[in-house]
Amino acid sequence: MTDLLGLADPPEEGSSALPAGTYDGQTVLITGGGTGLGRAIAVEFARLGASLVVAGRKAEHLEAARAAIEAVPGPIEVVACDIRDPEQIAAAFDQATAAFGLPDVLINNAAANFPVPAEDMSPNAWRTVVDITLNGTFFMAREFARRHLSQGTPGSIVNVGASYAWTGGPGFAHSAAAKAGVKNMVETLAVEWSPYGISVNGLVPGMFPHEDMTADIVENMDRSRDKDVCQPALRVGRLRELGWAATFLASPYARFISGHTLVVDGANWQRRLLTNPPVVTVRDQMGRGPFEPQ
Repeated sequence: MTDLLGLADPPEEGSSALPAGTYDGQTVLITGGGTGLGRAIAVEFARLGASLVVAGRKAEHLEAARAAIEAVPGPIEVVACDIRDPEQIAAAFDQATAAFGLPDVLINNAAANFPVPAEDMSPNAWRTVVDITLNGTFFMAREFARRHLSQGTPGSIVNVGASYAWTGGPGFAHSAAAKAGVKNMVETLAVEWSPYGISVNGLVPGMFPHEDMTADIVENMDRSRDKDVCQPALRVGRLRELGWAATFLASPYARFISGHTLVVDGANWQRRLLTNPPVVTVRDQMGRGPFEPQ
């Protein structure tokens, strides 16, 4: 394996993929932007001159977002919002508009997720994940589009998805179904809203280690190294690489890209073996015993 190189490391943190000032005078609203992937995306927009509005449910996450953006430095407004509630969404847009003007870019990053065998999943667990991940994404996009349509102004939406929208996600039936809906939403809304100047695209992250990862991902990372032989790239992603992809998709340099979902994972989701390994059930992978009806 010594002759394997893997994909090269990206430029250093603080570098930008777009010209300085690309987002000067523009407002970017991002959901779930207080931690992890969302915060990394928000930081890259701020570095390019955007005013950030971060919407979320948890006060500590909103304050973490404020600290990260102010360190760039950049202007930021934080908004308490549960994206399952269209009335709270409307209020969040009102607050964002009062602070910086109608958002030019919407990043739908907020989602819910946790591993569970489908037969063990409660109706409430299913509803909660679908309600946040799918319904919340639509409600946010709808509010954004309605306001731009009313004013006759262009805009850009980027929905953060997941590769199991294509492949299925054993252990994540709720999230995989919701993300499949988000992917289809990208393609559908792009056709509906492109005539009005609103682009809609998707962004799918691969393995990007961060502090807000779910326990199952943390356990997997603990068993691997940076140059994990399970990744075709022989490395995991750097958070700034996802931020660069998001800023490009929403930028003037991607004007003719709409209805597309960009996967940023070093080809990991395309990996296949010539001979399939033995099947290990989701219950066994999670260390659960035989199913016992309640």
